[in-house]
Amino acid sequence: MTIIAPSILAANFAFLGDEVRSIEAAGADWVHIDIMDNHFVPNLTFGPPIVGMIRPVTKLLFDAHLMVENPQSLFPALADAGVDRITVHPEACTHLHRTLTDIRSRGIKAGVALNPHTPLSVLEYVLDEIDLVLIMTINPGFGGQSFLPAMLPKLRDLRAMLERRGRNDIFIQVDGGINADTAKQVKEAGANSLVAGTYVFGHEDRAAAIASLR
Repeated sequence: MTIIAPSILAANFAFLGDEVRSIEAAGADWVHIDIMDNHFVPNLTFGPPIVGMIRPVTKLLFDAHLMVENPQSLFPALADAGVDRITVHPEACTHLHRTLTDIRSRGIKAGVALNPHTPLSVLEYVLDEIDLVLIMTINPGFGGQSFLPAMLPKLRDLRAMLERRGRNDIFIQVDGGINADTAKQVKEAGANSLVAGTYVFGHEDRAAAIASLR
């Protein structure tokens, strides 16, 4: 089964609760929450208080992607806000293993996000602490960017790595430029969790958009 995780970065923030309800009704599996600090990436979004405000409006899993410096400083507040998964970038973590164990110690699933230039080798010695690997198919920081086809071989290599290690339980997530056409490509390359913001929230029929991604 392919997990569909619409990114609320592309939602109408004036009606954020209604936007989240709409994707749940349309068949989404997770809510993808892009948290940016205008330091690690050149954009500023929102933090744990907003996450906590929308937690009561849906039963969907909250999938938080932290594009921030010092991500560990947000873990207590995000846990209180009700997130289910936290994904971090290795470049933002002085001690990646410690960061991942900190996430999991709070009863939250842990993920690692790899920018287009970040090699798969950074995962080699932390796979036992990972529940998800996010392959960025754009450079992080803004929605609406074009998909980078050069990431398809990276996805295939990641799938092969996980199979060699007997870790087919780890989700392979992609984020960036995902639509009906690119969804097919990344799924064939091994992805089983798709983040789509503009494509879902900008579609006049969100249920049809989500169905097309599956």
